[in-house]
Amino acid sequence: MKMEGESKSSPSSSVSDVGAWGMNIVSSVGLIMANKQLMSPNGFAFGFATTLTGFHFTVTALVGLVSNAAGYSASKHVPLWELLWFSIVANMSITGMNLSLMLNSVGFYQISKLSMIPVVCVMEWILHSKHYSKEVKMAVGVVVIGVGVCTVTDVKINAKGFLCATVAILSTSLQQISIGSLQKKYSIGSFELLSKTAPIQALSLVVTGPFIDYFLSGKLLSDYKLSSGAFFFILLSCSLAVFCNVSQYLCIGRFSAVSFQVLGHMKTVCVLTLGWLLFDSELTVKNILGMALAVLGMVVYSWAMEVEKQANSKTLTHMKENFSEEDVELLKQIKDDSVKNVEIGDSKA
Repeated sequence: MKMEGESKSSPSSSVSDVGAWGMNIVSSVGLIMANKQLMSPNGFAFGFATTLTGFHFTVTALVGLVSNAAGYSASKHVPLWELLWFSIVANMSITGMNLSLMLNSVGFYQISKLSMIPVVCVMEWILHSKHYSKEVKMAVGVVVIGVGVCTVTDVKINAKGFLCATVAILSTSLQQISIGSLQKKYSIGSFELLSKTAPIQALSLVVTGPFIDYFLSGKLLSDYKLSSGAFFFILLSCSLAVFCNVSQYLCIGRFSAVSFQVLGHMKTVCVLTLGWLLFDSELTVKNILGMALAVLGMVVYSWAMEVEKQANSKTLTHMKENFSEEDVELLKQIKDDSVKNVEIGDSKA
C-alpha cells in the first residue's frame, strides 16, 4: 500500500512525492500569508473571501485552458453530471467553511477542521471499504491532539454554527475523497481533472460570491476601493492559489485524502511559526508543545504507512512466488467475470 495512492516506489517517484508535498506546503502557507495581508483590517481589508475564491478558480481555469490549447495536457472525458456534482460539493465546502468561521468561535472552528481526519477515515471505510492499522490510527490521534493543543483556545457552540460546521466537514471530506476516486475511475491526471472542474466552480463562485460575502460581512463588493497594493495582493493570491489547487489534486491523487489531511497539518505548524516571525503573533509554550506533538504524529504516520506498504509488498511477492503466471491470470479472469456478473445483475435490477 503505497500511501494508498501510488503503485511504484522508485527513487524518482519518491522525489515526485516530496515535490508534490513541498509545492502544497509552500503554496498553501504563502497563500495564507498573502490573504492575511489582503483581508486583515491592518492590511487592505478585502473582506470578500468567497469572491476571492471565485477569482482563484477563474485564474486556475484560464491556466488549464491555455495548457490544453498548447497541448501540454491531454483532455479526457468525464461525464458532465459528475463534474457538476463534484463542483456543488466543493462549493458547499467553501461556503460551509466561511459560514462556520463566521458563526463559531475560533476554537470550535479549529476543532471542526481537526475532526475531518477521522471523518475522512470513516467515509473511506464506508465508501471504499478501506481499513487502517493500529499504528495509523494511533498516529492520526497524536496529530489531532497535537494540532488541537496548539490551535484550540475558546470553544463556544451554537446551533447554526454547529450545522454549518457539520455541512463543511462532510462536504470537504467527500470532496477530497472524490478527487482521488475520479482520478482513478477515469484514469485522469490531477491537473486535467482540475482544469475540468475549475471553470464550473469559477462561474458559480464569481456569480454567487458577492451575495454570500454580503451576507457574511454586510459589505458590498462594489463599495470596495481597489488600490494598487490590494490589486497586487489579489494577483499574488490568485497565482499562489493555482499552485495550491494543482498540488492538492496531485497529492490526493498520489496518496489519499487521509494522508493529505494528516500531513497537511504541517501547514498549520508553518503558519503558526511564520506568524510569530513575520507578524509578531504570540507563540506560547503550549503552542510549541502542540506543534512538536503534531510533528511527532506525522512522523509516526509516515512510518506506519511505510510499514503497511512493505507488508503489502511482501504479500504480493509471496503470491508471485507461490502462483504461476497462469494461476495469476486465472484469478484475474475470475475476478473480472465476477465484476461483470455483478454489473449485469445491477443493470437488470
